[in-house]
Amino acid sequence: MTERLTPLELMTKLISFPTVSRDTNIPLIDWVADYLASHGIESHRYIDPEQPKHALFAHAGPWEEGAVVLSGHTDVVPVDGQAWDTDPFTVTEKDGRYYGRGTCDMKGFDALAIWALVEAHYAEVNRPLQIALSFDEEIGCTGAPPMIQAMQGVVPKGSAVIVGEPSTMQAVTGHKGGIGFNTHLVGFEVHSSLLHTGVNAIMAGAKLIEWANDVNSDNMAAKPTETAAMFDPPFTTAHVGVIEGGTAHNITAKDCKFAMDFRVVPGEDKNKWGTAYLKKVREVEKQMQDVVPETYIETSTRFDVPALQPEKDGEAEQIVRQITGDNASHKVSYGTEAGQFQEAGYSAVICGPGDIAQAHQPNEFIEVAQFEAGHDFMRRLLTRLQG
Repeated sequence: MTERLTPLELMTKLISFPTVSRDTNIPLIDWVADYLASHGIESHRYIDPEQPKHALFAHAGPWEEGAVVLSGHTDVVPVDGQAWDTDPFTVTEKDGRYYGRGTCDMKGFDALAIWALVEAHYAEVNRPLQIALSFDEEIGCTGAPPMIQAMQGVVPKGSAVIVGEPSTMQAVTGHKGGIGFNTHLVGFEVHSSLLHTGVNAIMAGAKLIEWANDVNSDNMAAKPTETAAMFDPPFTTAHVGVIEGGTAHNITAKDCKFAMDFRVVPGEDKNKWGTAYLKKVREVEKQMQDVVPETYIETSTRFDVPALQPEKDGEAEQIVRQITGDNASHKVSYGTEAGQFQEAGYSAVICGPGDIAQAHQPNEFIEVAQFEAGHDFMRRLLTRLQG
């Protein structure tokens, strides 16, 4: 019989693949597919037609609808410029922690999900279990929607999705949605002593960024809705994290590029914020063209992630609460693939080992105790599926 790897052995293997979002994840997916096949589990793929990225999904148990789906992503953020004390792509145990890129976000959960699927196969569970491993979550949750679509009709549709983003094994039942726009302003270069005859793309872009500051100030000052009050912060936010452009200090900048991102509380229409931003873009563009007609602003959608709406008597939430005993209310401001599963007709909840504060950090880690709590959760889930 093929060896059944432990969750730690599985995590160690997964982390050895440097699946930074800018690079391929196919070697990791190939390995997972081969490992599952060695245990008699057939896996299926969604193959991205435009880049070397694959998603994988698989089913164990009776061939019927109603599976519990364990959802994780295979990509990780870069380690470039971060000061690591250990090899980020080797799991290192030290002081009660497992260090490595993805231990927390979220190959630790992926390993537990793979372990649980194999165990479900051998246990001959009465209710099916599925795993769904996506790509490009870290750059806007763009890999999950085509994967979810590809699952339909290939495996029986599941009913309850547990997205294993790090939540310290608490049941997170809501998160903000998001929409983001790549923005490229094209100005007109002149010597800065004659700036009134040119168009400085950076200074024009600053008007859009200042608009975002005003949006944040207005939203912060407004009384939050009942739903918004569940989140921290309790309002929709606009943000620019990176900006580039310009040629020299004494030349009006020809180019300015940045991304404008919105994190939108559930119940608000994220497209409303996109429309408002694009309206402001056209206003600033007109001001630019009044000086030099050939200047312009280009925008493209960078990501579009639906919120996870709190469900009334949601099945996924009930499963997690019954296993963990957690009956508190937890909401988060970051986005996940849970809202995308929910939009596709699944009940969804977030529950995974580790603390989101460690995600993306140098010396990323997951507490050994948290990893073991995740393992215990999977054991209890398997018992439930056998009932």
